[in-house]
Amino acid sequence: MLAIVKSTALHGLCGCLVQVEVDVTNGLPGFEIVGLPGPACRESRDRVRSALKNSGFEFPARRITVNLAPADLRKEGPLYDLPIAVAILAATGQLDQAAASKFVFLGELSLNGTVRGVAGVLPNVLAAREQGVRDVIVPLENAAEAALVQDMRVYPVERLDRLCAFLRGEEEIRPYRVDLAALMKKEGDGGPDMADVRGQAAARRALEVAAAGGHNILMVGSPGSGKTMLARRLPGILPDLTFEEALEITKIYSLAGLLKPGFPLITERPFRSPHHSASTVGLIGGGRQIRPGEISLAHHGVLFLDELPEFHRDVLEALRQPLEDGVVTISRAGGTITYPASIMLVAAANPCPCGFLGDSTRQCHCTPHQVQRYLGRISGPVLDRIDIHIEVPRVNYEDLAGSLPGEPSAKIKRRVQEVREIQRRRFAKTPTSCNARMTPDQVRRFCVLSKEARALIPSFFRHLNLSARSYERVLKVARTVADLEGSEVIEAAHLAEALQYRSLEGRYWG
Repeated sequence: MLAIVKSTALHGLCGCLVQVEVDVTNGLPGFEIVGLPGPACRESRDRVRSALKNSGFEFPARRITVNLAPADLRKEGPLYDLPIAVAILAATGQLDQAAASKFVFLGELSLNGTVRGVAGVLPNVLAAREQGVRDVIVPLENAAEAALVQDMRVYPVERLDRLCAFLRGEEEIRPYRVDLAALMKKEGDGGPDMADVRGQAAARRALEVAAAGGHNILMVGSPGSGKTMLARRLPGILPDLTFEEALEITKIYSLAGLLKPGFPLITERPFRSPHHSASTVGLIGGGRQIRPGEISLAHHGVLFLDELPEFHRDVLEALRQPLEDGVVTISRAGGTITYPASIMLVAAANPCPCGFLGDSTRQCHCTPHQVQRYLGRISGPVLDRIDIHIEVPRVNYEDLAGSLPGEPSAKIKRRVQEVREIQRRRFAKTPTSCNARMTPDQVRRFCVLSKEARALIPSFFRHLNLSARSYERVLKVARTVADLEGSEVIEAAHLAEALQYRSLEGRYWG
């Protein structure tokens, strides 16, 4: 007898419905799964057999063929355990197929029939909704995550036998509900505060400008000057996530299996800080089963690359396309997958191998060739994509010993949110989210220079040796500085500050 139930499969963050077809026929006992199953999917045979027997159901001593259609799409993971088990029960008459046909099933089975949680439930449920299905059965562990998808009826299950009782109408399982407003209001510990930073007024200002416009920033300074301390406080001054942004981030973390128990929705901007020994696959994504990398895990948040020149050259060069496009496209022989990667890149670097070039208290012993070779690990095209370059000097004793704390993150954040609200209205009904993401047409439309500002451009363009991309990014930063000042037009002072953020490139990289 043939039975068909529904499940889903993912290709990156996009998904489609999978028909789990089970045919139970007479012949030599066997259990075959076809339809491009991955290793974890092929192992479903033993888990399903034991789960059915230990849940009190009959496992047929006949030939069982399971087809996962469409057969040309690879199926990964153990989430097909539950639909395969339900389809076998329907094919052998132990369940009514009509009752199971309206649901999408997701879940891994333990040997005793317990339904375990799986990774990627949120994008799978979103895929089911896109295909017109409104009822989904998921493990209890994943119920809150699945219920984030509006207009879906999510039924949580703990055991296979209770699921079958529900499908027979013998037991009630109520759809799971979550309070989205309460989830979005869930507060963490607040994170590190800018009030802890003493001195560094120029760097603090640069970080505020970067946060207000979503700009990438590079900090150069000697060891111990506070670059890492400043970077770790940047998420605290970024605007709050919208629900749509939180859902996008949660989809990525769900796919990567990084959601924490009890926290179905990520409500704080990510801060990812990979070690400089990270590989290209680790940073960009990929692998045998293509998974998102650090740059996608930092989507709508901060990717902090400390000791930037220590990263492998090919890793840094792989950042070019994601920084420009806001997405990362991974192409392999098995297909092409695109993950979102709209990030703020925050990088920190020493000015030389020993770290003390230009330091006020310690002497640098590096030769000019060593300095040039060290800084040359950061290529011009990568530098071109970083909007703000700022020097972070050593903090003197008077600043450290001062009793007055710096401006708190909450106060800076309010200013940043006001500027982001200006940009939200400016770019309404367009995909652009902030000044850093403006298209060339939007730059021409919104980056209007005053007469005095236009007079500054020719000399600075030649002096700083700006490329077309650099010039466009200078205008974007100037637009953000003007927004912070509440000005509709970019004045000379706004443009001068933006140009100042590019002067470090000429000093260290010629």
